[in-house]
Amino acid sequence: MKVIILAGGLGTRLREETDFKPKPMVEIGGKPILWHIMKNFAHFGITDFIVASGYKNEYIKDYFLNYESRQQDFTVQLGHPGEAIFHGSKNSEDWTVTIADTGELSLTGERVRVASKYLNPGETFMVAYGDGLADIDIHKLIEFHNQEDAIATLASVQPISRFGVLELNDKSEVVDFREKPVSSNWINIGFFVFEYEVLDYLDDGPLEIVPLKTLSEQKQLRAYKHSGFWQPMDTIREVELLNSIWESGTVPWRVDK
Repeated sequence: MKVIILAGGLGTRLREETDFKPKPMVEIGGKPILWHIMKNFAHFGITDFIVASGYKNEYIKDYFLNYESRQQDFTVQLGHPGEAIFHGSKNSEDWTVTIADTGELSLTGERVRVASKYLNPGETFMVAYGDGLADIDIHKLIEFHNQEDAIATLASVQPISRFGVLELNDKSEVVDFREKPVSSNWINIGFFVFEYEVLDYLDDGPLEIVPLKTLSEQKQLRAYKHSGFWQPMDTIREVELLNSIWESGTVPWRVDK
């Protein structure tokens, strides 16, 4: 199974980092968040990636073209490009990575549609956001999708509120205070399993608006309920949070222990 990773957005809420690099290349624990996402998929045997790039896509291309040389010592004979000898043990990442330039200003629906040319006709595939980490069991997500009579599945969580919640009585007296409770609502966290027919629903707008809404109206969309860890990376505060989790040594999404 292939997975299309959405990695082309402008990342405007993270300008401290994205003025210089695309958002999925912002580092957590010394590695791009994109690498962490791919590592988690690989843990479940999914190692064929299509990176739907756009904004500053040359940064992503350079990272993967020079991946081996970043990880190991090497010897190169100048004047003979492509004949580098790498020293040391082979990297554990036995991945196939296709970088698909899907346009700097494209929205997510168009990015998936453009990147889909690298899919095999008729195959089931996955899509993932390139800016969030979770300890989601990909096997269980796919199993859930296969058991449902629908062509699209998304993973969802009940997020923890950013703020404490007050309970008031009719006299405006505070009768209860709950510090950052879990929401009763479910939200999309950006891990999808799609049948090939989903491509017929895509337009040039956001994946999350017309395509998913239409699939929902036609009873073709299911939600897998994830009860574990999930954390998006939309602000510098969330970059710092994810790095602090990494540095703590207790890393919910880490699979290479």
